[in-house]
Amino acid sequence: MEETLAPASASAALGDEIPAIVAALRRVTVVVRTRGAGVGAGVVWDARGVVITNAHVARGDDVTVQFSDGGSASARVVARDRQRDLAALEFDPPADIAAAVLRAAPALRVGDLVIAVGHPDGRAGAITVGIIHASDDGNGSEPRWVRADVRLAPGYSGGPLADVAGRVVGINTLIYGGLALAVPVAAVAEWLRGERHASRRARPRAPSRRGAARRRTGADPGPPSRAQS
Repeated sequence: MEETLAPASASAALGDEIPAIVAALRRVTVVVRTRGAGVGAGVVWDARGVVITNAHVARGDDVTVQFSDGGSASARVVARDRQRDLAALEFDPPADIAAAVLRAAPALRVGDLVIAVGHPDGRAGAITVGIIHASDDGNGSEPRWVRADVRLAPGYSGGPLADVAGRVVGINTLIYGGLALAVPVAAVAEWLRGERHASRRARPRAPSRRGAARRRTGADPGPPSRAQS
């Protein structure tokens, strides 16, 4: 017979797990500072040195990311989309950097508990907790936003919205109608793939040896000569 936890026991078990989950989320949440702008948050998306944040957080090109242990690194903006309010930063990662665990599936359910991490009023690693308010945009397509009944304040923008297992489900972006709106991780991943593909296509191709010789001599070098036997 399968044993089930009584509500009080389940609540106590969850209460014991939450601090460890929050600690793990703080490790993958950075402070994003841009010269001449306020302070926001970002998520370590890739341990090779990629942070995802909001475009309105990374407004300029002079960006610094600060880690949960107090260390910091200079970062450069490699992609910015003001319409989607997303930005990707690259930095030289320390050896012990940890990346966020992402949840693209299963789909979120109305009532699921979620945790947001940010840096309001300069308090690094502050958290707020709430529930999923709506699971989609009502038309059956991929949701544009994760809508959560979570109390956000300036400083949470660009930070993670995560489930109670510590998996990031969205990037906190704005408050609308009293609800927190976050860009779903699936949409972020798709955007980042598109940006990387566009960057590779835009990268100048190395000239061929034949073309290089033509430019040096001003004439077609013709086919390579073969050694006479």
